Amino acid sequence: VHPSARLGRGIWWEGRIALGPHATLGAQVRLGPDCIVEAGAVIGDGVRLGSRCRVGEHAVLHAGTVAGDRVVIHAGARVGGEGFRFTPSEDGKEQVSHLERLPHVGRCVLGDDVEVGANTTIDRGSVGDTVVGPGTKIDNLVQVAHNVRIGTRCVIMAQVGIAGSTVIEDHVILAGQAGLADHLTVHRGARVAAQGGVIGDVPAGATVSGYPARSHHEVLRQAAALRRLTPLVHRLERIAHHDAHA
Repeated sequence: VHPSARLGRGIWWEGRIALGPHATLGAQVRLGPDCIVEAGAVIGDGVRLGSRCRVGEHAVLHAGTVAGDRVVIHAGARVGGEGFRFTPSEDGKEQVSHLERLPHVGRCVLGDDVEVGANTTIDRGSVGDTVVGPGTKIDNLVQVAHNVRIGTRCVIMAQVGIAGSTVIEDHVILAGQAGLADHLTVHRGARVAAQGGVIGDVPAGATVSGYPARSHHEVLRQAAALRRLTPLVHRLERIAHHDAHA
């Protein structure tokens, strides 16, 4: 334990742990054996980590977050913070006077062997929990909103955004910059291609791409048809030009 680390009241740990310079642990934190909390990381009140977890430099685990065994949180990630949830407050006029933040009383729960990339944010639940299933790997710069439930062994690549209360079932792959709307389900084994915009449920085992996301084969057929359309347009232009001068 580095001398500059700050420890709250009622902290408990088992076996050996390592706390880097200026690491901060809140009250009632529980750490399993062989956990590593690196320099400047912040562990909020009541956080529980299983064995052999690693929290990277300046990462933050907000109050109440729960992580299983062998969880890795990379530098700068934020796990368990409040989500983006507001309601308009009217003052009797047609326009909204201001937006009021709604409270988030749920937690963020990470299963065993989850990995969270650098500068990724995972919001805690508004009422229930936000859950990331065992073995899921999340890349850098990903946004996971409140109440999202992610299954086991999913792969979520950089800059993906998942809106609130969406369900990602087991073994799903979300490629870079895919965007998912709220309150939908991506079923088991589905794949969303890079920059795919998902606005409805995705069937099990399907591969979708484009916006709005649809069958990847359909997208490829449409792209091929557009390529064939260009020379056809040129032929029609030549015919029209010939007829105009006939």
